[in-house]
Formats: sequence, C-alpha cells, structure tokens
Amino acid sequence: MTAAANPAKMGFQTEAKKILHLMIHSLYSNKEIFLRELISNASDACDKLRFEALRNPELLEGGADPAIHIAFDADAGTVTISDNGIGMTREEAIEHLGTIAKSGTAQFLEAMSGDQKRDSQLIGQFGVGFYSSFIVADQVVVESRKAGAPADQAVRWQSEGEAEFAVETITRQERGTTITLHLKESEKEFANQWRLQSVIKKYSDHIAVPVSLLKEKPGKDGEETVAEWEVVNDATALWVKPKSDISEEDYKNFYQHVSHDFREPLAWSHNRVEGKLDYTSLLYLPSEPMFDLYQRESPRGIKLYVQRTFIMDDAEQFLPLYLRFVKGIVDSNDLPLNVSRELLQDSAAVSSIRSALTKRVLDMLEDMSKNRAEDFAQFWQHFGAVLKEGIAEDFSNKERIAKLLRFTSTHSAKEEEKISLQDYVNRAPEKQKIYFLIADGYKAAVNSPYLEIFRKKGIEVLLLTDRIDEWLMSYLTEFDGHRFQNIAKGELNLDGDESSADKTEADKQKTSPLTEKIKAILGDKVDDVRLTTRLTESPACLVIAEHEMGAQMRQILQAAGQALPATKPVLEVNAEHPLMAVFDSEDQSRLEDLAGVIYSQALISAGEQLEDPAEFVRQLNRLLLQVGV
Repeated sequence: MTAAANPAKMGFQTEAKKILHLMIHSLYSNKEIFLRELISNASDACDKLRFEALRNPELLEGGADPAIHIAFDADAGTVTISDNGIGMTREEAIEHLGTIAKSGTAQFLEAMSGDQKRDSQLIGQFGVGFYSSFIVADQVVVESRKAGAPADQAVRWQSEGEAEFAVETITRQERGTTITLHLKESEKEFANQWRLQSVIKKYSDHIAVPVSLLKEKPGKDGEETVAEWEVVNDATALWVKPKSDISEEDYKNFYQHVSHDFREPLAWSHNRVEGKLDYTSLLYLPSEPMFDLYQRESPRGIKLYVQRTFIMDDAEQFLPLYLRFVKGIVDSNDLPLNVSRELLQDSAAVSSIRSALTKRVLDMLEDMSKNRAEDFAQFWQHFGAVLKEGIAEDFSNKERIAKLLRFTSTHSAKEEEKISLQDYVNRAPEKQKIYFLIADGYKAAVNSPYLEIFRKKGIEVLLLTDRIDEWLMSYLTEFDGHRFQNIAKGELNLDGDESSADKTEADKQKTSPLTEKIKAILGDKVDDVRLTTRLTESPACLVIAEHEMGAQMRQILQAAGQALPATKPVLEVNAEHPLMAVFDSEDQSRLEDLAGVIYSQALISAGEQLEDPAEFVRQLNRLLLQVGV
C-alpha cells in the first residue's frame, strides 16, 4: 500500500475525548468486550454491503462472500480484524471515528454509574463500540476502502487515543476495513489463538457472517507449523434453526447481539408463520430500557431481513410506537429484496405482519403478568409509562392493554405495590365506579384531601402519578362495565349513598350564608363556592368541571408552548371544620385573609401554582399574629 506523504492531523470532538479517557482509564474490568464490538461492527458492514449490492451488484467486485478475518502476532503484540464489507471513504472515517455526536454520547456519560462491569455493558448500546479498542490498545490503525471506490482512494486513520488522530489517503486493493490494534504491554494476552477463539465463541457465535481465525497447525511429517484460516463461529442465522436446536443461552446471546444490550432479556418469542404469509420473527422484551426510550423521534424498530438478507436496522413499520422497547428480527419471504421504507409504509403484507407481531408481544406480556409476577413488575417499572401510550394509539388492542396496566392504590401498602384494573373491580361493589386521583407524586397523592371521604367509607382509589396519566384517562372511560371517575372533578355523589345526597341538599339550605360570604370575598377567582361531600378533615378543596382539563394536562401543554383558555375552579368548603366558625366574625379584613389562605391551601393541594405567593405569606402572617403565635 502507498500513502500520502503528509497525513493530516485532526482533533477529536470534545465528547469523543471524554469517551477515550473513560475507555483508557476506567473500563478495565471486562476488557474482552473490545473484540465483541469490533466483530459486531464488521458484521454490520457486511450486512450493509449485501443490501447496497441488491441495487448495485458491481459493489461486490467479483462476488466474494461476506467474511470477517482475525489474525494476531504474538511477537509484535497486535490483533487485526478485517472485513470485506461496505468500507469507508476518507470523509466517513473522519465522521465516524473522529466525532461521535450521533451516538448518544452525552447520555452515555450520564449513564455511567461507577460500576465498571455494568458501565462496560453500555458501550454497544450507545453506539461507541469502536472506542472500546483503546481499553486494550495504545495505538489503533484503521485502513478502509469504500466498495466501488478506486483503489487509490482508500483511507488510513490512526490514533493513540489522546487528543488527535491522523488521516491519510492510501492505495488499497481490497474493499472493506482492516483494524490493527497495537496492544498495551499489559494486554498482550489477547495476541493468543485460544484467548481470541474463546472470546469469539462467547460473544459472536451467532453472527451470520463467518468469523475466521488464523491458526497455527503442525505441518506434516515434522515440518514447520503452517498458518490456516478456520471459521470459529456458528455463522448460521439463529432464527432459521428449529427451536429444539436452540438453547436458552443461545437465545440470550443472540439478544445481546441484535440489541447491543448485554443484560439478559426478560422474555422472548420465536415463531415461524407459513400460509398466506411466510415469515419468521424472534422478538425480545428487554429487562431495562435503552437511554432514548422516551425520545419518540429516535430510531426504533426491529431488524428486517428478507430471505435471510439484511435490509435495515430500524424497521419501525412492524411494531407500533408504544412497543418501541421491543428488540429482535423479522425475516420475510413475501417482500421484495430491494424493499424500501416507502414500500413498507404501503404494503398489505407489512400491515398483516405488524398486526401479528403486536399481538405476539401482548401475548408475551400477558403470560408474564399471569405466571411471572416479579418479572412483570420489573417490566412495568421500566416500560409501563410507554405501554400506556397504546390505550390511545391502538384501538383494536385497547382492552388487552388495559388489562396490563398497573397502578398504586389506597389499598397498596407502599408505592411499589401495584394492582391491575381487574384487581380493583374484583374488590369493588357491582356497580361502583373506578375512582382515581391524579397527582404529581406518590406522597402528594396519598396525603391528598380529596381522599378523606373515601378513607372514611373504605372505598379504594387509584393513585395516578405518571406525567401522562391524565392524558391516558381521557381515552380510558370504562373497564369491565365500570366507569372511571376522577375524584377531583365534578360533584361527588358516592354510589349507593342516597342519604349523603339528601344531607348535602339540607346543608346547602342551612349554611348558604357561609358559601355566599366566601364567594363575595374571592370574587372572580372561583366559579362558585359550595359545600363539600369530599372532605372530613381539611377546610376546603378545589374542584373543576367533569370535562375540564386538569392541572397535569395544562402543565404539559403549556410547557409545549400551547396557549390555553383561562378556567375557574369551584371551591368546596367543609362547614364542619373549626376554621369555618371564624366566618361568623365581623372583622372583614380577617375574613379576607382567612378566605385567601384557605383558597391558596386548596390550590397547593390540587397541585397548582400560587398566583401570588408573597400575598399568601402576608395573609398567613397576619392571621398568625392575630392568634398570638
């Protein structure tokens, strides 16, 4: 190979420097992951070439089958990984190896916990796998030629993992990429045939591209040893094998390959469908979320193969958005090999497969919820808020999703103890509504004054504290014949308690001067003041109309920049509370302060912001001084 006389030196992107420092100085507890990452990258390069070659066969340059070769030199202390995949141009080498802004690096750094083993497992998940080379190497040299590019337009990239890297144009006859690691003195154990073979078998056995290791074998009749290439991985797509030939460990290892998540999955489903459509799917439920789970615009989806040929990484058309945490593959015989994203959007076959895969995932979740309660609790902790999106997005499976929902309730001993809607209705009287309360957090919910009458009567209430819960409940109106009721909205008449309704009307007649006096003081701050059926201990609470938007939803929309019309709540007062006796006083200024404080307290209890915190403090201080505090 020939090279340019003066290689250009460039500086790493700031975040890349941080990653390099982390690789070199911190992540040393699981060093062998570097080979896992480089083989995975090489496999991806071969897959991408096969896909591009469907439209441009000339890229294959003679038709050599995809392959990965690994060699070592014990004397020189080097390990070399080569592939004949898609390769890189000079510009791509600079972009992919010198800057990693597209890799979620900031989130990767934030996710570091200090647990070296766990941190090392995050590398592939965040797309910074190449940089793991510097865990074992003090110099890395990459030589690459893009498939279809002239031989004299190849590139050499090299770095010692410090502030700079060098790039030069070289001549390279073969397409693809070769990475040479110059091992640190302390890491030369990896320049060993048996060490490399064990790592390949451990992490890369199920990669569909053959991985060959250069092995030394004894010659015939006492001759010198000879070096021969030997395929050391299985090199067969796992999903095409019969289930009886696949062990549990095989499934777990394959999950780690397709997901770049090196924790074990919670569950998986492997199915072959024949008939009107012919396809195979292998779907996994992760045990913990990826860093971009709540970024709905992030790449998502499962890997798509057509007749075992890789087509695309993030085929989002095969699962709805609320199942974006699912990993795996689908391999179809009913799609054209040159399939595009546009064709996928309009294909009847894709729609049918999408429906079937969605049901398959829900089947897994239902089975887990019934038979593996601890695993389902772990799933719900990490993915429950995302699954809730399905209530609005997937009408055909709305009932199935509703049965999977989990909430804390007033019957729960602690926040982590969740119940299903079926648990609730099984305990409730036949025609009782499903009562729920929306709050900013568990403590705010469990201590809310809105619960007082329900505690007194022993009626269970669901405590909803996720940010999307109010939005969720706007789409979930009933379950198993029981309608939902937000206990902070509308007038409350607890089911089956007719005497309560009669008593309320009598109290309105008896104590109407109280409500009229408070209403006169508060003026247009409230729509009305009325006696409450909700409270037994607190002096007052705010109630909005049945179909009015609550505080949680208003905050979300306002944060998104939406202008919302002003609304006025109803103040419900507890005539039995000792503070209400003060309203018999003739001291108007004292009554105004008391009404203001009661109103502000009700605002705070409802999760709203005070309109004028300073005025609330002044009113409270004046009242405290009057009682000699």
